[in-house]
Amino acid sequence: MRQALATLLIFLLSLPLEAEVKRMPRKSLLDSEPGVVYLEQAQVKPLELKVTREAPIFSDKEGKHQLGTLAANQVARIEAITDKVYRVRGMNIRRDGIAGWVAPWAFSPEDPEFATKLKQFYERQIQVQELIAAGQIACGMTMDEVSRVLGKPTKTSNRKTEAGETATWEYVRYEEVKHYITRVDPATGTPYRQLTHITQEEKSRINVDFENQITTAIEETKDHSKKNPRIILPPLIPW
Repeated sequence: MRQALATLLIFLLSLPLEAEVKRMPRKSLLDSEPGVVYLEQAQVKPLELKVTREAPIFSDKEGKHQLGTLAANQVARIEAITDKVYRVRGMNIRRDGIAGWVAPWAFSPEDPEFATKLKQFYERQIQVQELIAAGQIACGMTMDEVSRVLGKPTKTSNRKTEAGETATWEYVRYEEVKHYITRVDPATGTPYRQLTHITQEEKSRINVDFENQITTAIEETKDHSKKNPRIILPPLIPW
């Protein structure tokens, strides 16, 4: 008995870690923090701003739990934004690294219209997040945003000219259709249906046209009907 238990223990210890612990998949930031736009997720170039005033830095965007004080006279990296505060990574007044939420008044951007442009960028990205969460696309979306909704296209075509580059992505969706025949039970005379085969038949087709990687037209065919596409602003990067 002891030998059997020892053998079992050795076997369990030899298992790889992933066989012992099954981790739950990590949720998207879109699901966990509504109203927040993460710049890395938006796939834009890094944003760095000069800190001109010391400011409290918080662990939450509501400003309830202060972590410390963001030091002035430094350049901090902006990681995320809401309509009211920024999530930044920089140095505190003790010159230690710190990350958290800070009010915009602590920064002095060089562009006098920066705040207006950043608001437009934020509102546009919130629209995109809502569309992606709903599984929808719109004119003005980038190629990456469309692929996050529809996935890899069935077929692509590209054309380069002096004016720029155009492309068309085609998505074809299929559904399984089961085919039956009616037979009669020879013993009882009762009719019944018997599956003969299954086919893949086209359910819908979506063509997405791009100019310089921005969606310009969407054509969707489903049961011989077409819908007018939704339109949003193209990407706005104010820095």
